[in-house]
Amino acid sequence: MKIAFIGGGVMGEAMIRGILGKGLTTPQGIMANDISAARLSSLEKAYGVGVTGDYGIAVEGADVIVIAVKPQNLAGLMPKLQGHLTHGQLALSIVAGAAIATITGGLGHRSVIRAMPNTPAQIGEGMSVWTSSREVSQRQKEIARSILGALGREIYVPDEKYIDMATAVSGSGPAYIFLVIEALVDAAMHIGLPHEMAEELVLETVVGASLLAKETGTPPKELRDMVTSPGGTTAQAILKLEDGGLRDLLLHAVIAAHEKAKALSG
Repeated sequence: MKIAFIGGGVMGEAMIRGILGKGLTTPQGIMANDISAARLSSLEKAYGVGVTGDYGIAVEGADVIVIAVKPQNLAGLMPKLQGHLTHGQLALSIVAGAAIATITGGLGHRSVIRAMPNTPAQIGEGMSVWTSSREVSQRQKEIARSILGALGREIYVPDEKYIDMATAVSGSGPAYIFLVIEALVDAAMHIGLPHEMAEELVLETVVGASLLAKETGTPPKELRDMVTSPGGTTAQAILKLEDGGLRDLLLHAVIAAHEKAKALSG
């Protein structure tokens, strides 16, 4: 399988690393394209992949063209790719907020998959939600599934509206968790814990709690009740969080992110 990367950044590199790590192709099967010569040199040195600044050379013979540019650069990129993609090639876009109709129209190419991965993909623990245009074949869907699966978990959705919803939950979600981690570390230091100890306690607690919920399949409320003794320290803390409107804040944060995602998708 031959894969071309147009742009990249952190997520593009995560995909290259995951694809090679899973043995989906060899370094010789990957061609990277970027406007930054330094970036291309770094990818070539780190992974042994082919690199080029020429769009035509990048996509020639590729089974999959991964479009991984920043959203603000997409409009300027697509005219440069027009005419270079051929029948049978798959365009896989991870550009945030770019609807399938935007990609197909801008590229003049009908076989398009739109995916929303998240940043834990950098360590193979990502969550990707994806969908496709009607022209994408079953074989191409399986190829996309294997590529996104190299980043962690993946979910196919039949309707593009779910991509915008996933953007607000799993796409933006790591930032919500990082904010909670940051706040918990600050709180731990406020009551007297040294910074390094506070950070280790918080990080391991977040990881452990997530794994417990995932591996046991126990509803979060039941797990919370197991920790919360009547009249105890946890009960007092939960009361403060509920009084402070934690649930309502998270609800409105996700709604705001969803509205923004829909606006970007047009």
